[in-house]
Amino acid sequence: MDVSVVIVLILVRWTCWISEVEMVKAESDVSDRLTLESVRDSLIRQEDSIVFSLIERAKFPLNAPTYDPSYFSMPGSYGSLVELVVKQTEAVQAKAGRYENPEEHPFFPDDLPPSQVPPHKYPRVLNPAAVFVNVNKKIWDVYFNKLLPLFVAPGDDGNYASTAARDLECLQVLSRRIHYGKLVAEVKFRDEWKHYEPAIRARDKKTLMDLLTAPAVEKAVKKRVAKKASIFGQEVKVGDDSDENKGKYKVDPAVVSRFYGDWIIPLTKDVEVQYLLHRLD
Repeated sequence: MDVSVVIVLILVRWTCWISEVEMVKAESDVSDRLTLESVRDSLIRQEDSIVFSLIERAKFPLNAPTYDPSYFSMPGSYGSLVELVVKQTEAVQAKAGRYENPEEHPFFPDDLPPSQVPPHKYPRVLNPAAVFVNVNKKIWDVYFNKLLPLFVAPGDDGNYASTAARDLECLQVLSRRIHYGKLVAEVKFRDEWKHYEPAIRARDKKTLMDLLTAPAVEKAVKKRVAKKASIFGQEVKVGDDSDENKGKYKVDPAVVSRFYGDWIIPLTKDVEVQYLLHRLD
């Protein structure tokens, strides 16, 4: 493996992220006008990013050596190639201030370098005692062991570095969406604190989960992401009116809907419950 290729990919990804900083800051303005509607609007926009990132990853087959620690060897304990790409990219982005944003969560937080850019004054909305909640280990496990085999084709085309870069994009958009549960929990707590406070003081996770669960909303989300996957991922041929490509998608809409129902929504609610348990600290 040419390490220079990996470094170039990291730098390209860092450059792309810099161009997203203003968008991230704009989305963080939701903190200034925190309502359930504004938070849901952001979650809906994030659905687009998730679907597109899955489509981009699906361009490559599984490429198993990307995840095999025995395939990649380099001084230092990096593990697999995908771990190297994620760790090194997070280190560069940490210097650029990505993780100063409370909405961003690293997968490998230990030993990240400090930010080297002037700090941005993000509005303080979340309870400082509860911002530590981080479920990225669960996200990592679900993505690689449960989701990935469902939507990528088996095989090996040798594009391991590009595969790892696409995995990183998927991981980061999933992490941001799932940890947005903190904002969901905060706004729900503010709107109905009389219902939430007794359950928080009693450490009653079941009651908190019941309060947070909205079956009709969850059903609508699953239908919407399936529709987006069918629209964004359909095969389009200009001037071809045949039915040959109808029903062919880059990512199966049913898989995207299942991913939301089985993992994204439950993990988001897990974040919400963990946040609320510390909301009064």
